[in-house]
Amino acid sequence: MTSGNRIAIVGAGIAGLACAKVLIQKGFPVEIFDRAPDVGGVWSATRRYPGLRTQNSKNTYHFSDFPMPSDFPRVLDGEQMQAYLAAYAERFGLHAHLRLNTEVVAADPVDSGWLLEVKDETGIHRSSCDHLIIANGVFSEPAIPDYRGIELFRAAGGQLGHASEFVELEAVRGKSVVVVGYGKSACDIAEAVSDVAASTTVVARRLLWKMPRKMARVLDYERLMLTRFGEAHFPHRQPGRMDRFLSGSGQSFRVSNFDLIQELATKHMRLRELDLLPEGRFETIAESTVGLTTENFYEQVANGRIVVQRDTTITEMHGGREAPAVQLSNGQLIPADVVVCATGFQQRVPFLTPYIQRRLTDEHGNFRLHRQILPLDVPNLTFAGYNSSVISTLNAEVNAHWIAALLGGQLDNLPTPEVANEQIDARLRWMDERTGGHHAHGTSITPFSIRNIDEMLSDLKFRLPLRTRLAQWFRTVKPESYRGLNDRRRQGTPVSNAPVFEHPAPHDRYPAETPGGPR
Repeated sequence: MTSGNRIAIVGAGIAGLACAKVLIQKGFPVEIFDRAPDVGGVWSATRRYPGLRTQNSKNTYHFSDFPMPSDFPRVLDGEQMQAYLAAYAERFGLHAHLRLNTEVVAADPVDSGWLLEVKDETGIHRSSCDHLIIANGVFSEPAIPDYRGIELFRAAGGQLGHASEFVELEAVRGKSVVVVGYGKSACDIAEAVSDVAASTTVVARRLLWKMPRKMARVLDYERLMLTRFGEAHFPHRQPGRMDRFLSGSGQSFRVSNFDLIQELATKHMRLRELDLLPEGRFETIAESTVGLTTENFYEQVANGRIVVQRDTTITEMHGGREAPAVQLSNGQLIPADVVVCATGFQQRVPFLTPYIQRRLTDEHGNFRLHRQILPLDVPNLTFAGYNSSVISTLNAEVNAHWIAALLGGQLDNLPTPEVANEQIDARLRWMDERTGGHHAHGTSITPFSIRNIDEMLSDLKFRLPLRTRLAQWFRTVKPESYRGLNDRRRQGTPVSNAPVFEHPAPHDRYPAETPGGPR
């Protein structure tokens, strides 16, 4: 490895930290940029909203060689998750490579790699790298609707902001709060503010199916989403034996299972009594994300602390000489001192030039990436964390090993550009059909987290022991099973500036790292 071959990583969230750790261990010089003052990405203190919790338990939501502290609760809050990531950075010596409070404002490709403009507390500076890894996250650019009447609303003292900007619960004490959206963040925020706000209203354009963490002794969220048998219930475009069985002769079994889960969830959350029964079948729960029930949300609806305005939107904001309020498409006028938009994010990379962005995406804004990592015709560039997953720590870690192998010249089974383009086209068409377009611009792999890991491991020629794979059919995935990837610490080779896709010629509390193979 030569000192001149430097790697720049944009983003110090889960994916960026995992990449940095793996690449540093393999001998690559790495520099990590993040505009926040701390590590964590969505878990940063600058953007974690009240009520934020991990979807998974700590048993499945950690890195393979860095277990959660034993004294942490089963489900972590935002502060605890950020503390875990900060400890991960400390344990693996990442702080020396971190440039926090530093934003990459421009990245331009040059013959030798990338020229970067970075902005920190002292001004704008130039930097360069041989390879750029974009780990800014698929939840990086908040999407806020452009409501009519917003100026009058704000003139009357009304406040409008995105969920990622809402970090202080006391700011809404005694106020009328309207939360726009019905995803997990919307319900988390509504439940958190319902005890301190004068009123809490959720404006839901459409109701989504949600699943409680646990509904029965042998049936819970992780058994559905984090086992191979659970994944096989959702039809895949490249079905395996179990997929074919559950979509063929075993379809009645699959349908019955979903019917049972749907009925248990309906009763558990009292959806019929609360008039909050979504349309469609339960299996639509897995689109770009998975709907997990916020604890106490439906209890607060039942006792009147939260009012859900279903199948409606905000059509106009009111203010001026009047008290701030919002007009709904169902005709109701709702008092609104604070409007929190849990309306998702836009998948963008704002520091890249428009020309490069056009080469990365199609006409619908979908990212065209092989394995959701590698662009086909932009050299010296990879993406980390664009395989949005319900086990993002483990997916990010395997993603990092894939990038390290690519940079080390150890991936010898990449498809030709023509084949890769065909595969990407087929994947995007299938995702469109499966989710009705709700696939986060091609960055979502939900509910196929394990399948995505299998694909990356196949490229790496790393295979789990048979007993481990068999256990994963009915037991939730254990990140520790993938620890053997970290033992393959072959020295990296210099990064090449040639295109990767060659067109063929015609024709403490935190335990120390524990070595060990997969199990």
